[in-house]
Amino acid sequence: MRLFGLIGFPLSHSFSKGFFADKFSKENITGCVYENFPIPAIEEFPGLWRQYEELEGLNVTIPYKQAVIPYLDELSDAAKAIGAVNCIRRKNGKLTGNNTDVTGFSRSLQPLLQPHHTKALILGTGGAAKAVKYSLAQMGIQYTEVSRSGPVPYEALTETIIREHTLIVNTTPLGMYPNEIDAPPIPYEFTGAQHLYYDLIYNPAETQFMKNGAAQGAAVKNGHEMLVLQAEASWEIWNA
Repeated sequence: MRLFGLIGFPLSHSFSKGFFADKFSKENITGCVYENFPIPAIEEFPGLWRQYEELEGLNVTIPYKQAVIPYLDELSDAAKAIGAVNCIRRKNGKLTGNNTDVTGFSRSLQPLLQPHHTKALILGTGGAAKAVKYSLAQMGIQYTEVSRSGPVPYEALTETIIREHTLIVNTTPLGMYPNEIDAPPIPYEFTGAQHLYYDLIYNPAETQFMKNGAAQGAAVKNGHEMLVLQAEASWEIWNA
C-alpha cells in the first residue's frame, strides 16, 4: 500500500483528503490511501515517517509550512525562494520539500492572461503572496505589493496606478466565509473590462472583491481551480 497524507493542526476540514479519495475512486487508482495527520507540534514530524514506513508523501498546511523546512533534506527552487513548503516527497530515504501553490496558481492564471496583463497588484504580503510573486516573476509579469502597512498602502492607490495594473490578485483573507461582505479597500471604480481580478479565496465562490470587479466589467476568477491544480501537482511530484 502507498500512503500519502496531510499534516497541520488542527485539521478540522481537509480539502486534500476528500480530493484524493475522490481522485483514487474516479481514476481507479488502487493501493493508495490518503490520511489526515493532525500533529499538535512539529517535533512529531520525524516520528511520523518512522511510524509509517509506507508513507511516500505529505501535504503541509498551517501552521507548519515554514516550520517543517529544517526537517527536510532538500528543497525545490520554488520552495527555497518562497521559504514555504506544502508538499513533501520521500524517495530513497530523502525528504524533499516543494511548493505546489506556485504550480496551481500559474496553471490557473495562464489561460486567462491577455497581452495587456503585464503589470499586477498583489493585495497582501503573507505566505500566499510569496507564491504569487514567484509565479508572476516566472511569467515575466511585473508586480507591486499592496497592504495596510505597505510597501504600497491601500490609500496610495491612484487612478493611474489602477489603470496601469490590469491584473489584481487578492491574497488576503478579506471576504472569506463567514465575513463575506468584506473586500480589500481598493478604488474599484477605476477598473474596467481590461482588468482581471483573481481571488485566492474559494469560499464563497464569488467574493465581494470579485463582485466589485465584475460590476466594473472586469474578468474574475476564484481560487478553487488553483487548489485543485496544486493538489494535482503534488500527485505529479509523488509519482515522478
